[in-house]
Amino acid sequence: MKTSLGDHLAKKSCVSAVLIALAFCLTPLRPVRSDDRKPGDPWSPAQTIQPAALARELTDKSNGMPTVVYVGFRTLFAGGHIPGATFHGSASKEDGLAEIKKWAGALPRSTNLIIYCGCCPFEKCPNIRPAFRALDEMGFTHLRVLILPTSFAADWVEKGFPFEKGL
Repeated sequence: MKTSLGDHLAKKSCVSAVLIALAFCLTPLRPVRSDDRKPGDPWSPAQTIQPAALARELTDKSNGMPTVVYVGFRTLFAGGHIPGATFHGSASKEDGLAEIKKWAGALPRSTNLIIYCGCCPFEKCPNIRPAFRALDEMGFTHLRVLILPTSFAADWVEKGFPFEKGL
């Protein structure tokens, strides 16, 4: 049985496609993590903290408690926030960012400072990036961002981490 050049090329293309697919399937993929740095993010992965890690830090008194500040909208803070967190303004507004900077001005630059928002999906948050940039520019050396990919409700409250209501 004679094969045509077209049949030969089709078989060769098929084998190549199978080999490429097999190589792709056998290549270990790095899992996507919510703390991976994305374009435009002013922090490094080392300057982030996951919810479970923060919950542990809040109960471990041996290393000192972090200073946690909510940088989102006042109404959301009143509806529920991390125990001990404070609110000093919404970082997406000029006057709110000025309030945050004024409050932070009195803190030692070595403060273990964690900021968070959780108003909306992390990638679209209008508060977290301006707050981080402002505090970083002020020289805080232990500044971290709490990664809440979806929202405070989904990534903190629904996971069973402690929260309190009110101002």
